[in-house]
Amino acid sequence: MKDTKPTLSRREALQAALAAAASPLGAAAATAAMVSSSSVANAAAGDLVPGNAAARRAQPSLAAEWVLTTPQGTLRISALCDRALRVRFLPPQAATQAPPSLALLPGRAKPLMKQTVGADATRLELPAIRCEVDNGTGALRFFDRNGALLLAEAPGTRRLTPSRLGDEPVFIAEQVFESPADERLYGTGCFQDGAMDLRGFPRRLTQVNTQISLPFMLSSRGYGLLWHNNGMAELNMPEQRVALGRVNAESKSEVVDVTTTTGNAQVVRNVTRFEGTFRTETAGRFAFLLDVGRAMGSRHSVEIDGKSCVEIANHWLPPTVGFVVELPAGEHQVRIHADKDDSPSLRFGTVRASTTWRSPVADAIDYVVIAGPSADEVFEGYREISGATPMMPRWAYGYIHTRERFHSSQEIVDTLREFRRRKLPVDVMVQDWQYWGRHGWNAMRFDEAHYPDPAALMREVHGLNGRLMLSVWAKIGRDTELGRAAAAGGHYIDQTDWVDFFDPKAAAFYWNNQRERLFNLGIDAWWQDATEPENDDLVGRHTAAGRGERVRLAYPWHVTRTVYEGHRQAAPDRRVMILTRSAFPGQQRHAAATWSGDIGNDWDTLKRQIPAGLNMAAAGYAYWTVDAGGFFRPGDGQYTDKAYHERLIRWFQYATFLPLQRVHGYMTNTEFWRYGDKVETVARQYLELRYQLLPYLYSLAHEVHAKGAPIMRPLVFDFPQDQQALDQAHSYMFGRAVHVAPVLAPEVSSWPVYLPQAAGGWVDFWTGERRAGGRTHDVASPLERMPLHLRAGSILPLGPVLQSTAEATGEVLDLYVVPGANGAFDLYEDGGLDYAYEKGGFSVIRMTWDDRRGVLRLASRKGRYAGMGTTKRLRIHRIGNGGPTLQSTPLREVVYTGRATEVRLG
Repeated sequence: MKDTKPTLSRREALQAALAAAASPLGAAAATAAMVSSSSVANAAAGDLVPGNAAARRAQPSLAAEWVLTTPQGTLRISALCDRALRVRFLPPQAATQAPPSLALLPGRAKPLMKQTVGADATRLELPAIRCEVDNGTGALRFFDRNGALLLAEAPGTRRLTPSRLGDEPVFIAEQVFESPADERLYGTGCFQDGAMDLRGFPRRLTQVNTQISLPFMLSSRGYGLLWHNNGMAELNMPEQRVALGRVNAESKSEVVDVTTTTGNAQVVRNVTRFEGTFRTETAGRFAFLLDVGRAMGSRHSVEIDGKSCVEIANHWLPPTVGFVVELPAGEHQVRIHADKDDSPSLRFGTVRASTTWRSPVADAIDYVVIAGPSADEVFEGYREISGATPMMPRWAYGYIHTRERFHSSQEIVDTLREFRRRKLPVDVMVQDWQYWGRHGWNAMRFDEAHYPDPAALMREVHGLNGRLMLSVWAKIGRDTELGRAAAAGGHYIDQTDWVDFFDPKAAAFYWNNQRERLFNLGIDAWWQDATEPENDDLVGRHTAAGRGERVRLAYPWHVTRTVYEGHRQAAPDRRVMILTRSAFPGQQRHAAATWSGDIGNDWDTLKRQIPAGLNMAAAGYAYWTVDAGGFFRPGDGQYTDKAYHERLIRWFQYATFLPLQRVHGYMTNTEFWRYGDKVETVARQYLELRYQLLPYLYSLAHEVHAKGAPIMRPLVFDFPQDQQALDQAHSYMFGRAVHVAPVLAPEVSSWPVYLPQAAGGWVDFWTGERRAGGRTHDVASPLERMPLHLRAGSILPLGPVLQSTAEATGEVLDLYVVPGANGAFDLYEDGGLDYAYEKGGFSVIRMTWDDRRGVLRLASRKGRYAGMGTTKRLRIHRIGNGGPTLQSTPLREVVYTGRATEVRLG
């Protein structure tokens, strides 16, 4: 048979040789790209068809996938939607069919890409994204619909290195992307290092208590990137190591109370010291990653040249922490304080103009690029390919009251009654762990000695307009009746008490028991705790999906899917609400909110929660919250400790402007009245404000569902051109109308607030004072006031003060219009408890503000739902001329009947 491959020119051969010197895989792709200027459909089969190159370049083709086969591997670029492309580089002889994806929706029809082979590059085009494959290097570049460069692979950095996982062959997958100096990168989930901008910042993505790893990043340049791998990932891993030695100094011991997988316990911790030296050849910014050498840590403490670089202490901390410091050239001294059982290691390297993703256990390089250019458009694309976030039940957006823990049915009911007596709004009471008592760990049974009739408990809670959330773990004690049945069925991950949710039979066993033993009692919501699983416990284990390292990040996805799908099947008309401690891409489809785990209560911890939550939002996960007041609290003295009371108030103010508002506390009765009149008074103010915000918040929740836009919005979403705004790590937008700046220090009467550049400026929510954007303002912040500002052009709908969402009717609303710019808002309503909204059972009222004319237009109502009121009494306020917003007098009052109307506000 005649050889049909074109002959390489001397120039092309030289290009291939140069590429080969840089990277064997990059060279292979480059060579194949140069010799395959033919039909990509034939290239997929490895059949390179000859012909006139100019003629071929003039004839674009359409296909859903572009494939380049080389001796070193196969590059596959697939269209996922009009703005998203999936890139895979597979080793030779690898299966061409991708394994099932957790992050990506199955069974979606793929759009066709326009594919054009040019002299220098092959172009793959969709309506909102274009990929170019460089014919000289094999590197990929991605552009938005306007032709602006979004993202580029660094040439010669596509690497698959053979490795082994026990007796299995695997690959180390690595890809480097260029990152210009003006780029900011956000995401990767909830971390405790306090970092917001992750450009050049090192992180190791593992699932542990207080850390949620989502391998997704959002760029200020207008793209999102999903590193598509179920195993552990490393971001910007420094390449050099500091040699450390243990210092033989006397250790300091302390006894601490902690939570463990078997309950509360006291442990002894001994602090010791490690020291070392390292050298930098040049001055500059250097990235470091500390690894304490155990599954969990309790202290991250690093000094370089006598200066503290990181200092975090908590009863539970992730095993690794990254940080970046400026250093001069020369030799440097390192001192690390750690537990005596730690074996710390420290890596360092120059911060480079690049982003490196690496998976130590992989079968291929696999990533997805989603083009904006706006952040909202990125997440519209992410929602399209990864799935929509369901609406939570309406009561989930009210106050959720948690403590560790209620000890009986009577305590729950008495506490709820006291909330009602004191006029403190609340919707959800939470029963934390160990209610199973004598039945054993997570036996899915209430101990009858303290919970004699759980079904009657549910009736009492419901009769008080409350709901009950119950803690249910992903592990079951082997010594329980349920555990013995699980073991007999082979439903455990080997050598653990964790149920093997990777096995459909084990998952079905788990849900069937949760349904029969708990769901049928009328439980409203599920606290699926410790779904990491705790302490990164899949490492070294065998699961139904293979070795634990292969699926190290994915366990919470399988747990929440089991409960979500089981609940929906058992009660198709009852919305699911799950609270869980870990997450994975695609898990948003399971109505699963997360929180930041067992954190401390100090100011620094509070400060670190803000970038932690914003980076959850930037990683595509909208529902996240905190243990307001901290999980680990100051013991019995907390009830009289004025310094803690101040912290508690500031924590709770912040929690009011999270997707879910809740408190929690270890070995603590967390009710506000136990802390005195001041705490109770300020807490009532923010509880009432939360319930007034319900029409606004519920509409934001629908935007999460319909468009993928988060409720907590890092400032990159709304102000991508404001460089100062991009650097703000401790303020954010709550929806598009409200700017939130939590107070993060004690004994202050004012707080510095940078307000982003915005047409028409801003209005202080509390005073009505106008403030310009693009400036930092010193904002009055007495203890009862957290800085809140409304953006010009905003329309903020507020309802009446409620004691629970069961009282919400939507019949009376106050609309607060902020002049200075045009604006719009979509008021969304539905039945609040069922899934009728999925079939069109909802209504939307479009509201627009014409600033020049001073006219608020209410469009005709679109849609309807069962029980919908026919009229609304709308009290319309125009604010920004001074005076408290909530005390302003309405300018107009309108009875809205569903027909379009205009209201002139003078």
